[in-house]
Amino acid sequence: MTNQPPGRRGFLRGVGASALAWGGAGLLGTSAFEGWSGAPALATTADDGGFDYTARDTFDTFDRLFHDSGGAGQPDQPNEAGGLAWGQSYVLAAFMRMYAAYRDTYYLDRLVHNTDLVLAVRDSVRGVTDYTGRSQPAWRAANPYTVGAVRLTDDAGLDVLEVRSALTYADQTTATVRAGSSVDRFTLEVRNARTGATATFTDVTMDPASADYVVRRVYDAYPTPTMVTARDLRPAPAAAPPPRWGAFGLTSQPVIFAVHTGMITYPIATFVATVHAEPRLRRRYGAKAAEYLEAVRAAVAVHDAEWEAGEDGLGAFRWPKGMPVPYDGTVQPINQSVALGRTYLELARATRDPTYRDRAARLARMFAGQIEVDADQAAIWHYWPTSSQMYTGFAKSGDPATDVSAYTPAYGSNGVGAQQYEDTSHGAIEADFAVLAHRAGVHFQTPDLERLARTYTRNLATTTPEGIATTYVRVDGSGGLAPSGQYLQAPRWMAVAWWDRAVFTHARAIYDGWQVQPSSGSLVLCVAELNWYARRGN
Repeated sequence: MTNQPPGRRGFLRGVGASALAWGGAGLLGTSAFEGWSGAPALATTADDGGFDYTARDTFDTFDRLFHDSGGAGQPDQPNEAGGLAWGQSYVLAAFMRMYAAYRDTYYLDRLVHNTDLVLAVRDSVRGVTDYTGRSQPAWRAANPYTVGAVRLTDDAGLDVLEVRSALTYADQTTATVRAGSSVDRFTLEVRNARTGATATFTDVTMDPASADYVVRRVYDAYPTPTMVTARDLRPAPAAAPPPRWGAFGLTSQPVIFAVHTGMITYPIATFVATVHAEPRLRRRYGAKAAEYLEAVRAAVAVHDAEWEAGEDGLGAFRWPKGMPVPYDGTVQPINQSVALGRTYLELARATRDPTYRDRAARLARMFAGQIEVDADQAAIWHYWPTSSQMYTGFAKSGDPATDVSAYTPAYGSNGVGAQQYEDTSHGAIEADFAVLAHRAGVHFQTPDLERLARTYTRNLATTTPEGIATTYVRVDGSGGLAPSGQYLQAPRWMAVAWWDRAVFTHARAIYDGWQVQPSSGSLVLCVAELNWYARRGN
């Protein structure tokens, strides 16, 4: 596609009247559908013979085919590669959206079936541990997210040197020890097979008094293509022979991520709160709701040590220094903090526990404080909090003990770190959190939601040069036309469609235009979102 894409204000001109026949008037105003007479009648297929993405049986087809596929994100698969967090969590959320749309307990039964399987693969049930050696009531992950490490041994088999890589897909990294120029020297090469990135340290030594001490050489060279750090494992480091020669694979270390816990527990907590609110559901699902409530509370408590509540009334999660993640020691991205915030809101609704509401309110104020309002009165915000060290960048202190991060000793340069705006997919988590907070009476007001709806209609929504509805990559309209991993997530913005129906119309046009087929858990949720708004959007 070499042509300039249409301006975001004109994104629907190329879609055509047939795809948007319900709307009538210009779609980009904040109340463009004031005259809309209601949701379209549900049908099995669209006029062109493809799926009608607002039809219940389309959702049921997506649900069935996804689970029949046996692919990543099935409820009985552990979360080792994030499949539960970024696959099954969406399916569980889809069941709750479909219940909200149709009030049919079939979808609650589907959630119960899958949730029982999801809870059966918690670390504490499987008997596996995270990097701390604890077996906890949540779901660990490793490759491709976490730091990889290998312990090199001497000829006696004693651990002498730990080599770590914070590059993604660290499991595909190898540390190779070769002979150096003398018996007390060696060459260390660290290579990632996936990317081909390599860092080589020639003629290093195990002697801490030497200018070529391997730990110092590796530290001084950072950043390297493979993001390597090293740690001396000997209790009393001194001059010694090199580690034994050979090639040794790194292993990604297991970590329980707050964002994964948030994604997985949010729909389960929504089920609990929904059951508690409806007497007819309490009679049928009361025991399951009680079981799930305890499971969710235990899972979110795993992250209490990461929680930071400031005197300014704000809150966020910070990775502890030494947690084997690439940016340990820094505040987590906004979407990762508020993902758990959604669970807090639902726990507050279910239990009236003020701790959950307080944390949710602190997260809401934090997120709201990160939002800028652009010239179109749309909300825009960055991926990392602007107050974070990841946003501003940080330098090595000269001593790993006083660095910000153990595994990323330095990031950025000249006071500039990762300053990109949020993307379409992760932004959907934050938009959903804001709406949930608003409905709970926590911080966000109607004008805030109107601005978030305009984020979609003014900044994200567009068409390809061929006239097919799509999105831009980032919430400020930057990044060019989005790849499928972004634009296919558009229906996950449906929570803000209550403040502008054009969000629904454009998101549905994406699915109609691209003739989306069942493939992933997130697409199951997206079809549920389209059903939900088509059914309840009046």
